[in-house]
Amino acid sequence: MIRFKNGITLDADGSVNTQNREVWVEGDKIAFVGIPSDEQLKSTIFEKEYDLEGNLLMPSFKNAHTHSAMTFLRSYADDMSLQDWLFKQVFPMEAKLTGEDVYWFTKLAILEYLTSGITACFDMYFELDDYFKACTESGFRTVMCGAISGDKSAVKRLEENYNRFNGKHPLVSYWLGFHAEYTADYELMEGVAQLAEKYKAPVSVHNSETAKEVAECVEKYGKTPTELFDSLGIYNYGGAGFHCVHFSSNDMEIFKRHGVWAVTCPGSNSKLASGIAPICDMAEKGVNLAIGTDGPASNNCLDMFREMFLMTALQKIKRGDAAACPADVVLKAAVKGSALAMGLDNCTDLSVGSQADLIVIDLSKPNMQPLNNIAKNLVYSGSKQNVKLTMCAGKVLYKDGVFHVGEDVNRIYARSNEQLEALKARN
Repeated sequence: MIRFKNGITLDADGSVNTQNREVWVEGDKIAFVGIPSDEQLKSTIFEKEYDLEGNLLMPSFKNAHTHSAMTFLRSYADDMSLQDWLFKQVFPMEAKLTGEDVYWFTKLAILEYLTSGITACFDMYFELDDYFKACTESGFRTVMCGAISGDKSAVKRLEENYNRFNGKHPLVSYWLGFHAEYTADYELMEGVAQLAEKYKAPVSVHNSETAKEVAECVEKYGKTPTELFDSLGIYNYGGAGFHCVHFSSNDMEIFKRHGVWAVTCPGSNSKLASGIAPICDMAEKGVNLAIGTDGPASNNCLDMFREMFLMTALQKIKRGDAAACPADVVLKAAVKGSALAMGLDNCTDLSVGSQADLIVIDLSKPNMQPLNNIAKNLVYSGSKQNVKLTMCAGKVLYKDGVFHVGEDVNRIYARSNEQLEALKARN
């Protein structure tokens, strides 16, 4: 049993409990939440006790959209439009990637996730065996999202991966998905819809990231991407739309009707000048909200604090209203919404039986004082410097600047740079 004591606790909705409530962890789950009796303390053997010293214990953040291994493209092709960045820089470099590249670049991303209090990510990429290995060796939770593109022949590979990775490891699951409408043949999208029906499974995909993407889809099919997916039955069992920047009222109604999650990526959308997603309109219509960083090639960092601040700040600008998109909505999206968008229903809060995916926030830093409102401090003034500890599935993977991921950190840095130089030299 692991004991967290002498701290403040906070749940996904921003509710703070200052009554010295303790949290105990056994194995990979939360075993106790509350104020223990003397008898409970006498009868329980703790293998480890963490004195929080008045700091904050809360459920971890989850990153609902990313491409982890793209760390190799961080600061490689910046200050470009999305289409030029993607087709002229990213795709040509990705064509050279090997499984070993993905392995090391993913391990690098995991380190960054942990410093930001992120214990799980919804990752869309390839070389999946190597990605799987990097995550499981590190003790990091992931949901792998199908990333197929091209013609209908790719659908077979999507189904094979769906059956191969689900149930393979407790930290890993796999969701149906494809890259985007603009990189998929109509027959491929039909095939994905058929798989969704076959397995009664959700589908996740890049959706309406740019105005150009939407305009070209309307020109080609007479429908927005969301309307197209709806007509094919792709969203019949839910799923997630990544970005959702250029969304119509009808798109929002479709998302609400099918329970599809709108995953906003404000850092990436700002940097690539893709636009500001209509988050407030979505919230008012009852659309489910989650947050992702997108990949480190377009962001360029994997920092949930920055995403939370941008999510609320950009909505205030878009609406001309300082009250728009309040902090509690943002915090809920980053903790609970993102978990639910990934199907991690048991990783959302501090309750007995939930997965022990927890973080400790240092409240003694100047940016967290005074404690007028801890939830608002997290969204408006919090940063990675406040993350003292990150626990995933009951194991501490990061504490006070030290990583516990089964690999020497300096070796991860060195190998990542070596793999990058080798990749650049390939024809």
